Amino acid sequence: MFQFFRKKTATPAGSESPALASEAQLEADSNATVPSEEPSAGQTNQGPETVSHAALAQPPRESWLSRLRKGLQKTGHGISAVFVNAKVDDALYEELEAALLSADVGFKATSQLLQQLQRRVKSERATTADAVKQILREELAKLLAPLQRALQIGRHPTTVVMVAGVNGAGKTTSIGKLTKHLSQHNASVLLAAADTFRAAAKEQLAVWADRNVVEIISQADADPAAVSFDAVKAGIARRKDVVLIDTAGRLPTQLHLMEELRKIKRVVEKAEASAPHEVLLVIDGNTGQNALAQVKAFDDALGLTGLIVTKLDGTAKGGVIAAIALERAVPIYFIGVGEQLDDLQTFDAHEFAQALLP
Repeated sequence: MFQFFRKKTATPAGSESPALASEAQLEADSNATVPSEEPSAGQTNQGPETVSHAALAQPPRESWLSRLRKGLQKTGHGISAVFVNAKVDDALYEELEAALLSADVGFKATSQLLQQLQRRVKSERATTADAVKQILREELAKLLAPLQRALQIGRHPTTVVMVAGVNGAGKTTSIGKLTKHLSQHNASVLLAAADTFRAAAKEQLAVWADRNVVEIISQADADPAAVSFDAVKAGIARRKDVVLIDTAGRLPTQLHLMEELRKIKRVVEKAEASAPHEVLLVIDGNTGQNALAQVKAFDDALGLTGLIVTKLDGTAKGGVIAAIALERAVPIYFIGVGEQLDDLQTFDAHEFAQALLP
């Protein structure tokens, strides 16, 4: 989800300044009706504002939930099949354990879920498979809840977001989709084509810049850190709300390339002492437990602030999100279940559990 904070704007003498929202204001705003993006007569847009989770549904959230359920069918099928005409006995738990492990939930998360499930089944005297499934759904949502956190834009005059990920995870495409989300909420965006290693990466990002009508900083055969430095300086000078830095894709085992990422982060900090404000990792849901290994490696190297999980519609291993929640709880800002612009949406633990176990 996003949380946009109001920018400081000039106000008449004696009136209250709408400075950055306090935490109390933010909580209140998150439950308020979201204003139209179109200014009323006599008003002008003043940049990004705090908006609620519901406001980010483009298209309506119901349509997204339908696509999410469809996208998670491969992952959820084996788990849901366990409950068909099942009796609540030891055999059910054994089959459920196998199904969760097959979905790449991981041993630790599977053990915790089953322990909580059995405890509640006993205490609540659940006697039907449907009742047990509902309890599992609730326990899964509870496990995933710490991953549901807002991507905050506006706490800094220019929010610098560094995006990493291995080649093929959908990093550059996710940046394009994220740019659309930001632009829809009146945030001005500057893209930095710092993936100078991969052929045509700059051109791919330029296409997304054109689609979203945003500016891009790129240099032929330039050092990635130099491009990042120039982009941050340009973003600040041009008063952009967000600078998105597309870094080179690499495997965490490629130590010299991981060091390049550390260098980019250090150089960005030289351009703006408080930056980068967000360090995101894009992971491919198809990779299962390998995705967890990537999260651990990139987090150790960079200090991740958030994740984008892509391609959940093409995998039976989407349960790895539960493993991430238990073993390296880096917030998941977005999940993707398709190639369209609207197929990248904010992560909601309850929605995910409902879609996985309908």
